[in-house]
Amino acid sequence: MDLQNTEHEGNDRVSAIRKRISEKIRDYDKYSFTVQQDSALKTFFDLAQEFEEQRDFYFICVLIPKVFFQIDCNLYLMNEEKHFELVCSSDPSKYDSKIEVIYEFEINESRSFKNNCFTIPIKGNMDLLSNLANYHKDGVLGVFEIYSSSTLSNHMKLFFEKFVNRIGFQLHNRFMTDKNREHLQFIKNLVTDIGHNVIVPNMYFKFYFKRLKGKIDRTNAISREMIKQAKDFDEERIGQSPSDMHLLAKELSYVNRSMETQFQQILSHYEQTSLFLETLLRRSHFEEGRYVIEPKTVNFREKVIRPQLDRYIPHLEERGISVDNQLSSIPGEEIIVVADVGLISQAYANLFSNAVKYTREVRDAEGNCHKFVTVGMEVLKDYFREGKDGIKFNVFSTGPHIPPEDVPSLFEEGFRGKNVESEYGTGHGLRFIKEVIELHGGVEGYEATPFGNNFFFILPK
Repeated sequence: MDLQNTEHEGNDRVSAIRKRISEKIRDYDKYSFTVQQDSALKTFFDLAQEFEEQRDFYFICVLIPKVFFQIDCNLYLMNEEKHFELVCSSDPSKYDSKIEVIYEFEINESRSFKNNCFTIPIKGNMDLLSNLANYHKDGVLGVFEIYSSSTLSNHMKLFFEKFVNRIGFQLHNRFMTDKNREHLQFIKNLVTDIGHNVIVPNMYFKFYFKRLKGKIDRTNAISREMIKQAKDFDEERIGQSPSDMHLLAKELSYVNRSMETQFQQILSHYEQTSLFLETLLRRSHFEEGRYVIEPKTVNFREKVIRPQLDRYIPHLEERGISVDNQLSSIPGEEIIVVADVGLISQAYANLFSNAVKYTREVRDAEGNCHKFVTVGMEVLKDYFREGKDGIKFNVFSTGPHIPPEDVPSLFEEGFRGKNVESEYGTGHGLRFIKEVIELHGGVEGYEATPFGNNFFFILPK
């Protein structure tokens, strides 16, 4: 079905492009440009590709009319103050002019005639203007001023309008290229800053946690010794109530146990946050402009599934959702899968996060209520090809089925189904899963099952 849709869309695009080609042929026949005018347009296009410096491009714009038609002209561009400022002229006396020349132009004019000059607005691509800083709301980037307008024929004016259209296209692309270069340089600097100011300092927390664990262990040892001494002391006071020392020792023991539990929760949160942080901010992602996996053989049950499930169990329980935290449906032996631990862990985190938000109570045939999440896996023999098994990882949650019309769009960026109710979301989580799983050579999917919904992904074994 997808292939048919793609083929149909391809045919539509081919038809649309063929139509535009035919329209352009008719347009150029109607323009009836002279050989000299055609040569001017071709020369402009060739030189615009040849010269990379912006200043050189400005000279090309004004010198093409000068060389081909002996017509002087000026190029004005909108500055930060939203004024049209002279940036280049075919008049040699203005090449190195330090005097700021501002041109007042009514934006609503498609062209104008002032002081024996023919003036044409330079427009950019309206769909991409939001990416530029200096432009008018009507899409005007600048103004092209042509001298001796009284001697220009209507045909020559038409030529200059088409010429200025090409200036606008090239100019916009150059502005976008410069902006993209700045953006890429910023990203490179940002990656370096992240490594220096975030990743490296974050590693010191491991040292701090280790020292804190040592102090907790020491206070536990002191507590045990106090309890022992209090017990020995109380044995000498048979028949009397427990001493204050004994009560204090027991309270200290309770506080220590609570502190150790909270320490383990904080440590677990730190370890997972660090894993995600170091994975998402990996330098290779920014250098390649896409996620780059660093695969290794991993025990999925203990290194991927269990840490993520442990993080979400408190949230599940808070909503009255039961879950098999022993992972009894996943075999204890090592599941041999080669994967990027950080990225796959985040895929599971997204699935568990969705389970917290969308799991609902259902009733079975006997009227019993159920509200739970299960995590499982199964081997699919020869799934990818003969001799190449797949492992299907499932996260099932109870609740009404996702509407069938929503299913094809579940893994699309920004899509949120009709069943989201008031739950917060961006529609990015499932798209992230799709991208990560396909990078691993796997497939992702959804299936409606009795009592609820199952999201899964299949990776090569």
